[in-house]
Amino acid sequence: MPNTEPEMAGQTPAVKDIHVAVAVIVRDGRVLIARRPDHVHQGGLLEFPGGKVESGETVQQALVREIAEETGLAVPTNGLQPVIGIRHDYGDKRVFLDVWQTDMARGEPEGREGQPIEWLRPDQLRDDDFPEANRPIIRALRLPHRLAISGRISDPETGLGKLKTALARTSPPLMILRAPELNEEGYRVFAQRAAELCRKAGTGLLVHGAPEHWQAVPGIAGLHLPWREAQRLSERPVPAGAWLGVSCHDAEQLRHAERLGADYALLGAVKATASHPGRPAIGWSAFAELVGGATVPVFALGGLEPADELQARTLGGQGIAGIRYWWG
Repeated sequence: MPNTEPEMAGQTPAVKDIHVAVAVIVRDGRVLIARRPDHVHQGGLLEFPGGKVESGETVQQALVREIAEETGLAVPTNGLQPVIGIRHDYGDKRVFLDVWQTDMARGEPEGREGQPIEWLRPDQLRDDDFPEANRPIIRALRLPHRLAISGRISDPETGLGKLKTALARTSPPLMILRAPELNEEGYRVFAQRAAELCRKAGTGLLVHGAPEHWQAVPGIAGLHLPWREAQRLSERPVPAGAWLGVSCHDAEQLRHAERLGADYALLGAVKATASHPGRPAIGWSAFAELVGGATVPVFALGGLEPADELQARTLGGQGIAGIRYWWG
């Protein structure tokens, strides 16, 4: 994933890779989308504005130029934030998509190259309507920048009370229900009861652990795999309509998550954390390096506070995941 400086945007693309700057232009909660001409590569599919980074250009300069040429919109170079970086081999060409977002575009857009354009909500973006390499971008736009994780649950009744209080205080878009204190059957019963609380609060529930947990709790948002479960799998254990996350600690684990078709990964611990005493922190520098080679959205994990969200995103991460900032 890209960093704020163009020279540090992920890893420097290989010579045979085509470095493409991609713009996610947001206005009133909608994203500007265009349709590719039929005669070009991947013709007829939808795309985000952007184009090849020319020799001597920074990625921000390329984006400002491409946005103006394609849509007539004006964007300041300091109004762009990194989203994700993706390397993809189409067979006939290899590309590095360097994706940046802005909500500071001025003017009314028009398809200056004859392409139809429209504003769509993130939940209207469908994988099959875009080139395959764009799918991680869609995931990044749909995911929040803060992923909540439940705290210690010593017994089901106390745990449900804590969950209800936390949801009343802050209703996160997505929450991982982590309860290692409960046995397998106890966890599934607890998750079924927690799912009702989450539905009422408008929070998507992600069960934590084995794929069987997801099968036991209908109507939830998805499954989060700890590494001990992810390493046993060779294919995606949930359908495309459900979220799939994986906890990772190094580059090879991130690659395995990608092979499983994960929609996001947690990476850490970035800082020392009380929930995993004795686990060494990787620090922000290692986080940035690992994120630079990832092709799925990555949340920073481990001892983090809301103030750390900007740092995580500046380094190319999706945001932060944690317990303390919302559980209380």
